[in-house]
Amino acid sequence: MITAFAVAPVVLVTLLIGLRGVAAMRTTSDFLVASRRVSPLLNSAAVSGEYLSAASFLGVAGLVVKDGVGSLWYPVGFTAGYIAMLTLVAAPMRRSGALTVPDFAEARLASPSLRRLAAVVVLVIGALYLVPQFRTAGLVLSVVSGTPYWVGVAISGAAVSATLALGGMRAATYVQAFQFVFKLVLFIIPAIWLLVQAGPGVRDEAVNPVEFTHFGDQTRVEFRVGATLDVPEGAEEITDDGARRPVPSGEWQVPAGTTVEFAEGSRVPELRGEPAPGADGWERPLLDLHDEGHPLLGTWAVLIATMLGTMGLPHVIMRFHTSPDGRAARRTAALTVALLSVFYLFPGIYGVLGRVLVPHLYLSGATDSAVVALPAQVDDGTVGTLFTGLLTAGAFAAFLATSLGLLLVVAGAISHDLVPGGLRQLRVAVVGAAVTVVLLALPAAGFDAGTLVTWGFTVAASTFCPLLVLGIWWRGLTAHGAIAGVAVGLVSTAGAFLLTLSGPPVTGWVALLLVQPAPWSVPLAFATMIVVSLFGRPPPWSTAAMLRLHLDEHRPSPFADRATLARDLGHSSWTARRSSAVRRITRRLVR
Repeated sequence: MITAFAVAPVVLVTLLIGLRGVAAMRTTSDFLVASRRVSPLLNSAAVSGEYLSAASFLGVAGLVVKDGVGSLWYPVGFTAGYIAMLTLVAAPMRRSGALTVPDFAEARLASPSLRRLAAVVVLVIGALYLVPQFRTAGLVLSVVSGTPYWVGVAISGAAVSATLALGGMRAATYVQAFQFVFKLVLFIIPAIWLLVQAGPGVRDEAVNPVEFTHFGDQTRVEFRVGATLDVPEGAEEITDDGARRPVPSGEWQVPAGTTVEFAEGSRVPELRGEPAPGADGWERPLLDLHDEGHPLLGTWAVLIATMLGTMGLPHVIMRFHTSPDGRAARRTAALTVALLSVFYLFPGIYGVLGRVLVPHLYLSGATDSAVVALPAQVDDGTVGTLFTGLLTAGAFAAFLATSLGLLLVVAGAISHDLVPGGLRQLRVAVVGAAVTVVLLALPAAGFDAGTLVTWGFTVAASTFCPLLVLGIWWRGLTAHGAIAGVAVGLVSTAGAFLLTLSGPPVTGWVALLLVQPAPWSVPLAFATMIVVSLFGRPPPWSTAAMLRLHLDEHRPSPFADRATLARDLGHSSWTARRSSAVRRITRRLVR
């Protein structure tokens, strides 16, 4: 019951704040970029609230429980990505005057085909990122309250789509800024309480891990998805009448929906293909993905995907278009780095405590729910229930805040880039996209949220990162080069993911580079863009377009006429761009 009281206010406040955006909703710019009037402090809080998703609030701690402290490289990559974005992307993207990433692609290279391809990439990234948000919402609510999995998925979809349809980006900004502060408080205070309440014995075991081989107490494990277990001698379960019964040793195919009550002192079955929490190497500060034996390569793969992927996340990039100017966009990125650095001090605390208190969650693949399961392990009374409710409320705030931005860019890709329309069509696109994601999330309970989100980062790193970096900093980029690079990045990453899911069984570094292809897909995309562009000729207005991206809007400059020209060339009339007068002026500027 307390869970319902915790989640309901979060959903209600989200909807009420969404109403604030209704009065200011008149144009597409109002809906997508809040009329470009968001201050750096408010914007950085909103960016942080949007970025701290289920993968950050719950996923990182769950990965530490399952894979060890090397998983803390994930938040290092997340935060470092903003430093790269601050240096290379933030201010020029705002000066471009675009509303979306596909909008920028067409404005920079005058290619409607590139715009449509970029919109498809936005939909792929949005699906890979949104499905784990809704999936984890359903999983967490079912773990703490016993409701069916679909309830949390449906609540998230309804709340997010209603908020966006009512208030657009302005409503999303207020909601995300509020929820960042809310999440920060609800993440820090329970962490401190857990450290104090757990006692010195648990704290000592947390920093001196041992392999999880025996159940310390009678433990109930709910398998919401099927699992393959290797049962050792000495495993025992509790029957319905309370008696202890040996579990036959060997392979055990546990069907979805099964609940097993393991006896106190029973040996722990091994999950096929996954090392037990606390096993040898768990405390190693490198990430040995899927226990393939290449921890350094696995760490670099995650760092490349998360750091470069952050630069290409469409819902984060759109945030900078809400800034009044390029300077404000840069300040927003700098403040965001500081805010994220504070938050990411705490997932490791939840992870190491989870390895001691709830290691059994790895058997059922439910380590994403470790954070909300911890309070009940140290206090089964009212205080523990209260903190469980608070963490659940914070988790739902994380789902909603991230889903708002993602759903907005997906709707923008559909209704602004693929099939242009007005406000009404944008609202319909929001609702339609939410329904589609809910339907995709319903059968996705068995997928690992961290893997799906990292795949979203990998696609962004292999497509939008090269497009933005080269489009902003290299005059020689051509439309054909950009299309080829984005297509190669999308096809290579999607192909690697499909082979991982259904391809032939492979092991070692090959398997690692299929599940995390960023180390080869990102250089391949960059190289393709550069090589194909070198065989072509950049458009004649590329110099003026580059000037617009890099000139400070507020600083008087001897290039003022160039900036004016670049602004004029930024409009969507390609006929004017190709006129002889424009070509003559551009040649004069180049000289």
